[in-house]
Amino acid sequence: MKEILRTHDTLSSGGLHIVWHRCVTLEYARENGIKLISKLHPIVSNGAGTAVGGFEFNKDADTFRCPAGQLAVRKAQKGRKNVGRNHVVAYYFDVGKCAACPLREGCYRDGAKFKTYNVTILSETHREQKEFQETPYFRERARQRYMIEAKNAEMKQAHGLGKADSSGLAAMRLQSYFTAFAVNVKRIVRLLELQTA
Repeated sequence: MKEILRTHDTLSSGGLHIVWHRCVTLEYARENGIKLISKLHPIVSNGAGTAVGGFEFNKDADTFRCPAGQLAVRKAQKGRKNVGRNHVVAYYFDVGKCAACPLREGCYRDGAKFKTYNVTILSETHREQKEFQETPYFRERARQRYMIEAKNAEMKQAHGLGKADSSGLAAMRLQSYFTAFAVNVKRIVRLLELQTA
């Protein structure tokens, strides 16, 4: 089983560059037996509400309650379910009550046609990765990631790997190999100096 420990880089396969937390990346990793040791972005894993804090879900009414105690009057789904992507459920509040609310500042804009609170619903792919993040295996491997990140940072900042010298994947691959070689030679020299001192 392969592992990928990087967090903010891109996965390259046949010229396809994709960001770690996208469903396409997670599905590619699952199909090719790759375990991604990278946490999902908090907005992906926890959802992101567009309104101010203090909104609570009322399970009896199956809707959200605003900080002033008003319940949403309706809800609507944005995006499509079961297409491999997260979708959003928007909860709509009565703008007449919002306009007269003493807590409206920072929550309701005067003259707005509607007031919504959006909740992101995780796709099955993201849900699986979030569950994997909770395993002891993931936590142990994630602890080791700082060593790789520190070396990647050195290669990018001190040795020019942050910018391609030439165009094309083959040229970038060569630049990566030579940069890694230079970093390893530096380390060998440092270790030899420590042994002789």
